[in-house]
Formats: sequence, structure tokens, C-alpha cells
Amino acid sequence: MDNKKGNSSDSHHETTLVSSKEAHGGTPNPLVQLDPGLFIWTIITFLVLCSVLAKFAWKPLLSALESRENDIQSSIENAKKAKSELEQLNDESEKIIAEARSEAQEIRSEAKASAEKVKADIRSQAEEDVKKVKEEASAQIQVEKDKAISEIRQEVVTLTMSVAEKVIGKNLSVEDNQELIEKSIVNLREHEA
Repeated sequence: MDNKKGNSSDSHHETTLVSSKEAHGGTPNPLVQLDPGLFIWTIITFLVLCSVLAKFAWKPLLSALESRENDIQSSIENAKKAKSELEQLNDESEKIIAEARSEAQEIRSEAKASAEKVKADIRSQAEEDVKKVKEEASAQIQVEKDKAISEIRQEVVTLTMSVAEKVIGKNLSVEDNQELIEKSIVNLREHEA
């Protein structure tokens, strides 16, 4: 019985193979065969598809790509322009900083020179004031000295007159007085020298 089952399954297998061979072996596969009608319709369909794509898809895609390319080119140009402006601003800021440093140095030098000038002016003014005070003091001393000498002369004249009156015992005349005064002054000058 097992043998019968085995035989029937073998026969079924052979039947399937035979029908498969008949199907493939007898007539060729239509997908592999070259059919001129199918070939023409395929080309026509491809051309229609290409024209539809060209009209509705390629032009918008190309214009979108061109627009995008223009945007990118514009962005690149703007970036180059911004970079150039930034470099120019950096150069200008460095120039301004250098000028500011130079001006600060000049101001410092001018302030130092001005301070030195003020110092010299104050010193000169002080020296002039000291000189003036000395001159005024010398003049005052000279005035006081002349005044003292004049007072001493007057005193000497008075004393001389008094002594002369006592020695002579009489009052001298004005001419005699004048002569005695002049002699006394000459004697005093000789003593001072």
C-alpha cells in the first residue's frame, strides 16, 4: 500500500512537469518576445510621458532649481560683500584706535610740557617776587639808614652846638653854626668810611 501511494505521487509529479514543459517549451514567453506593436506603443507612451513631464514637471523643477541657484549665488555675493565690509570696518577701527592712541600720546606730551611751563613760570614768578621783596627791603633799609643818619647828624649838630656854646661861652652866629655843622659832617663821613 505504501508502494501505491509512492507511485501515485510520482505520477502526479510527472504530470505537472509535462504540463509545464508544454506551456513553456511549446510557445516562447511573451515578455521576452519582440512584438513590434508593443514596441511602438511603448515608445509613444514614453514620448507622451516625457512631454507631460517636460511641460508640468521639468519646467517647474528647472525654474525652482534656477531660483534656488540664484538665491545661493545671491547669498554667496552677500556673504562676500559682508566679509569685505567687515574687513573694511576692522581696518577703520584699527586706524581709529591708532589715531586715538596717537592723540592720547600727544595730549600727554602737551600736558607734560604745559605742566613744566607752569612750573617754570611759578618758579620764575617766585624768584621775581623774592627779588622784589629783597629790593624793597634794601630800599626800606636804605631809607631807614638815611633817616637814622639824618637823625644822628641832627643830634650831632645839636650836641656840637651845645658843646661849642659851653666851650666858647657864647652863642655862635648862623654862619658859624653852619661852618661847624659842615665840618662835623665831613668828620662823620671820614669816620664812616
